[in-house]
Amino acid sequence: MKEKINQRRRDFLKTSSLGVAGAALAGGSLTAGSLQAKETAESRTVVTAAHWGPLGVVVENGKVVKSGAAIPAPIENELQSVVADQLYSEARVKYPMVRKGYLTGNSDRTLRGRDEWVRVSWEQALDLVANEIKRVREKYGATGVFAGSYGWYSSGALHAARTLLHRYMNVTGGFVGTKGDYSTGAAQVIMPHVLGTIEVYEQQTSWEVLLESTDIIVLWGANPLTTMRIAWTSTDQKGIEYFKKFKETGKRIICIDPVRNESCEYLGAEWIPLNTATDVPLMLGMAHTLVSEDKHDKAFLKKYTRGYEKFEEYLLGKTDGQVKDAEWASRISGVPAEVIKTLAHDFREKRTMLMGGWGMQRQRHGEQAHWMLVTLASMLGQIGLPGGGFGFSYHYSNGGVPTATGGVLGSITANPSVAAGAKTWLDETSQYSFPLARLTDALLNPGKVIQYNGSEVTYPEIKLIYWCGGNPYSHHQDTNLMVKAWRKPDTIIVNEVNWTATARMADIVLPATTSYERNDLTMSGDYSMLNIFPMKQVVEPQFEAKNDFEIFAELAKRAGVEEQFTEGKTEMQWLREFYQTAFTAARNARVTMPKFERFWQENKPITFETSEKAKKWVRYEEFREDPLLNPLGTPSGKIEIFSETIAKMNYDDCKGYPSWMEPEEYAGKVTAEYPLALVTPHPYYRLHSQLAHTSLRQKYAVKDREPVLIHPDDAKSRNIADGDIVRIESPRGQVLAGAVVTDGIIKGTIALHEGAWYDPLNPGETEKPLCKNGCANVLTRDEGTSKLAQGNSPNTCIVQIEKYRGEAPEVTVFKQPKTEKL
Repeated sequence: MKEKINQRRRDFLKTSSLGVAGAALAGGSLTAGSLQAKETAESRTVVTAAHWGPLGVVVENGKVVKSGAAIPAPIENELQSVVADQLYSEARVKYPMVRKGYLTGNSDRTLRGRDEWVRVSWEQALDLVANEIKRVREKYGATGVFAGSYGWYSSGALHAARTLLHRYMNVTGGFVGTKGDYSTGAAQVIMPHVLGTIEVYEQQTSWEVLLESTDIIVLWGANPLTTMRIAWTSTDQKGIEYFKKFKETGKRIICIDPVRNESCEYLGAEWIPLNTATDVPLMLGMAHTLVSEDKHDKAFLKKYTRGYEKFEEYLLGKTDGQVKDAEWASRISGVPAEVIKTLAHDFREKRTMLMGGWGMQRQRHGEQAHWMLVTLASMLGQIGLPGGGFGFSYHYSNGGVPTATGGVLGSITANPSVAAGAKTWLDETSQYSFPLARLTDALLNPGKVIQYNGSEVTYPEIKLIYWCGGNPYSHHQDTNLMVKAWRKPDTIIVNEVNWTATARMADIVLPATTSYERNDLTMSGDYSMLNIFPMKQVVEPQFEAKNDFEIFAELAKRAGVEEQFTEGKTEMQWLREFYQTAFTAARNARVTMPKFERFWQENKPITFETSEKAKKWVRYEEFREDPLLNPLGTPSGKIEIFSETIAKMNYDDCKGYPSWMEPEEYAGKVTAEYPLALVTPHPYYRLHSQLAHTSLRQKYAVKDREPVLIHPDDAKSRNIADGDIVRIESPRGQVLAGAVVTDGIIKGTIALHEGAWYDPLNPGETEKPLCKNGCANVLTRDEGTSKLAQGNSPNTCIVQIEKYRGEAPEVTVFKQPKTEKL
């Protein structure tokens, strides 16, 4: 029976692909070297790169026919196989388009998302954009223009959409920006108070050290096989290779997560399922076990931390009357008390690396999860020892892969060097910015004052939005509320490759190129800096698409500041300059690199060597050896388990020490109407919403909907069978999805992956329009994590799920929108 239940789960995960080592495609590795000999006048292989790694792209008669890894990978990365899908998709924005109502002067902004579109010339579109930005600035000043434009734009030193947008805005008069991001909104604000550094985007103890010294790896809310298939620059998948090596040692790997995810299955890890958003109680239960059995490292706590005594009073119930023991933690987290105690013993007795993911801080009071994990690691006393302690980037961009010695590419900046006297982006973000996750709130409530990290932020009155390189209609929480908020500004402009929901909700849409239609450079690994990849133009721009650099140069020209924006340099001149930065650094490090012309002609990556020192690097080792000579950047120079700085803020939702504050919605606070919790993990076959429109969708979609994981008991009580179309509803919205019945998720929780394109049925006609495609953020809460960080909190959400009885409406978001000629 269990085998039958899990069959659909295995089909969904495609675990057979996870066992393929070294093959980039079913037909073998598609490296540049292996195919160069086959090149003819009609067929050639171009080396380029994207977030999902270095690519060999086969072009025949001017059209892409195949793509795959340019460097063999330890595990097949299917994301590399769909270059053609991205270039020739039905979802592409082909021409400059203006919403009919906007073009004809109809002021009804509720037509956004429902109106027809009119094709215009590039000249007309650019004039419309330039004139509107000028009008808004003259009437409302820089605070009337929002250009935060957060998103996973394409890799590249030059064609970085958001940076180019900010550069254009800087030379033309300023803009409103944002603080923080969606990925680590809570953690990146709390960690400087605790450790004196942002922590979540920094290098980790070397994997070489872990292989030698670590006994137990704990993947706490992390799924590295999914998140290391991509990188902010370009993945080299070396982190996955190291996980594979660790698996082969036979050492212990533990996965603490509501879902038995892809990493847990591939690595053969022990799965400890817990209720969503209950990581802090589970950690507190372990901490109490250590204290009650006198197994916490008192010497480490005394020498390297500050304020532990105040936290221990809370842990033992002296401040609130509640002892946070394993039995208490079990009732909240769903993890048996004996398991909690055993884990605490094992972590203390064995060299343990706690690899914390970021999902557990994307919840109400999310700051507490990372703070508490650092506290638990401090009580174990292994921070700064080889292979022990904690790390928050092992699952991201191949953290822990030793940093290579070589050159680092330069890149375009938001602050042109020749823009003398112009306001800089840094000036704008300090004067005109707000936390990114409060975007909807800011649009709806201009003039509202909120608390943020010990200060006050006043929302500006935004009259114009310019967005490029991202898709907030998949990224931001409570989509239906966002629809209302996006009706407030006078004008919304979007540069886009595809007709995402963000483009459909705009007034002016400018067709942008994919990274395969322009030239660029990037590095790999983010932390390892192991390779420089050429990002060669594979084909000419499709239809009438232009790259973002060209678009903003044209807009800058209309504002009379083209020279400031471009600095008089062409695309290839910029790339030579960025490469020369790396070349000079490499030469200073006595590392040989070819001249740019040779590198570009050779059509292959440059790989640097890694020193023995880098291979043996241990995070916080110097601090442990001498905390007086190597203090942390905190007020005390130590790990702040109690933060006087935070305590003085007097926030009711973030105390001076890590603590459990019950969220408004979670498994322990469900209702009869909404009896299940929701978790929204990262998808395996796309990057957030990127690649959602490609043929990879066939690998996971259930009856052309997003898959939702549901426990057999929860499915049975609702008469839901595997493969059924289901309707999921929260207090905020409703979506359709396809049921995947599996015991690979904890009972009482369902999992709907983030990133599906928003596809509402009859938008604007009801309070809760049905998303036909299963966009998870239609369901989630748009509320800050706390007054401290104001991060996003999608994993604080309760829902109901039922079998959909009607005829399911067609998913249409991947098709062209309605157009009209004027």
